[in-house]
Amino acid sequence: MYLEIISPEAIVFKGEVDSISVPGSSGDFQVLNNHAPIISTLKKGIVKIKTNKTPEEKDENFFSKEGKETFLYKIKSGVIQVKKNKLILLSD
Repeated sequence: MYLEIISPEAIVFKGEVDSISVPGSSGDFQVLNNHAPIISTLKKGIVKIKTNKTPEEKDENFFSKEGKETFLYKIKSGVIQVKKNKLILLSD
């Protein structure tokens, strides 16, 4: 799946991911390959990204690391769209 995380300051992340877990307004959920199309609002919490791609050096201030392939990104709120294995996450 291809993921883009966009904040008001910058494009925080773009690249292939294995999965992403997000704090949905109605409850946390995970998106895997071939997930059904969805648009959801997000609440304050942690976005957990599993990927083999390492965030670029300039992006390290946005992420913390949990294990070898998992990165955590804190958000205050946001929106996620999933369609045809492309995910766009707008965060605040």
